[in-house]
Amino acid sequence: MKLFHKSYKTLGLAVILFFAGITVSAQNSQKAKELLDQVSAKVKSYDNIQIGFTYSMQNLKQNINQESKGNLTLQGNQYLLNFMGITKIFDGKKNYTIVPEDEEITISNQDDNAVDGMSPAKMLTFFTSGFKYSWDIVQNVKGRKIQYVKLVPTNAKDYRKEVLIGIDAQTKHIYTMMEMNKNGSKTTITVNSFKTNQPISKNHFTFTQSKYPNYYINNLD
Repeated sequence: MKLFHKSYKTLGLAVILFFAGITVSAQNSQKAKELLDQVSAKVKSYDNIQIGFTYSMQNLKQNINQESKGNLTLQGNQYLLNFMGITKIFDGKKNYTIVPEDEEITISNQDDNAVDGMSPAKMLTFFTSGFKYSWDIVQNVKGRKIQYVKLVPTNAKDYRKEVLIGIDAQTKHIYTMMEMNKNGSKTTITVNSFKTNQPISKNHFTFTQSKYPNYYINNLD
């Protein structure tokens, strides 16, 4: 009888701990979502955003270790991205990819139904749907408190295994994003500069074909 009573108590404790774990997990998930909602709201509050960033990709299996710098201007759903010698413009209707090395310009419609990947326009808000959230570690980076949130894609077809977003706890700006991909590669974007509400011309996101007289135009749509 004592043995039965002891086993019953052990089982009861295990059940309590199990449900306590569920409660803590739910609270952490909610806390993570609330922080990401604050980040998204902050991004949407600006007229425009200009960021300078460092992009790195590592794949130990394939002995790949690359790093490049770029800059991005965002205004609404429009953007202008300069990265790895390529300029990409989205004027709200069409994508223009300008490759000086090949003297080629590709024009295409925006694909809003892509299963995965991160479009420049959604670089700072891509996390608003399609992920499970959890609270992660906090780090001190040059005197800044960086709180990490882990995201796991809910779509099984997504090439990403998980994403870590590091958020400046004071400004609610994204400091870094790390993608751990199913193929074993890891990509990291670190924001080096973050400027908002800058004076930009009304033609900043306009593609002017006359600037590229000798370029081959590849119109996909």
